[in-house]
Amino acid sequence: MVLASASATASASAGPFSDDVIMRRIDGCPKLGSLGSINRQLNSLLTAEQSLNSQIAEIIRRDPSLTARLLRMVNSVYFGLSTRVNNIEEAVFFLGLRQIRELSMATPVIEDLEKLQFNQASLPWKDLWSHSIGTAILTREILASTTVQIDDDTDYLVGLLHNVGKVVMATAFPDELRALINQPARNSADVCRMERELIGWDHARIGAYYLGRHKIAPEIIAAVLYHNDPDRAPNHRIFAAAVQVADHVVRHAGITGGFENVPPVEADSWLALDGWKILYGAEGPEAMLARASLANILQRLPSMLQGLV
Repeated sequence: MVLASASATASASAGPFSDDVIMRRIDGCPKLGSLGSINRQLNSLLTAEQSLNSQIAEIIRRDPSLTARLLRMVNSVYFGLSTRVNNIEEAVFFLGLRQIRELSMATPVIEDLEKLQFNQASLPWKDLWSHSIGTAILTREILASTTVQIDDDTDYLVGLLHNVGKVVMATAFPDELRALINQPARNSADVCRMERELIGWDHARIGAYYLGRHKIAPEIIAAVLYHNDPDRAPNHRIFAAAVQVADHVVRHAGITGGFENVPPVEADSWLALDGWKILYGAEGPEAMLARASLANILQRLPSMLQGLV
């Protein structure tokens, strides 16, 4: 396959790189402090059986970025309020604990990931954040429709972080990423193949290795590594499967992530994915419930994301 630009051709001649070179470049990327210290004080309040809105609002006020996202979301078209909300206590009331918890996870992670961009400001970062948060929301919804019991936020984080390898590539392999970003591909598997040909690793492996340096939970690393091919996952397959399905559904909604030049995802094409089969097997009650839930949230997702990014 001939790459379109001169810089792309120059990059192609330099790769694929050896494993040692790839790991050394990834090791040179800054770590994400947020992954080890997502606001524990706020988290403890959000998981407590009884918490006052005023207590939650007081902690949110200490974080200007989280405050801005909270007010932006509650005033978005998704909620359709007739008067503007400028009070954090009111925003907490309208949003509810679950959405505030998700905001409190996404905000510091995205802020940290933005620090990895350096001189790559022209890349479609906002599209990537929308896709990442949308995938996190959908992954949580999908796993809630299964019998798996999750007592933490793994179901949200696996979706939020599934494309972290793209962000790492912008720092560790900027020329290669730019060569790949506009290159037409048939599907996500084709994109991964092109990444391996040009760099040596695809974005899933790059992201999983990067997260491994942060001592992240193994189920999150497995989901990131196998989110394009969950059937190959030796363990934690259900998380990888949920991310694969969520990723396809979000892209069908037009929230593509901006980093892959692939055709639009057709409606219900996710029913043929390995991830869907891992999650639901044959078309039974669980699968029917999941299809109804996805159809419902698909209508609301674009407006939900307006206030988040």
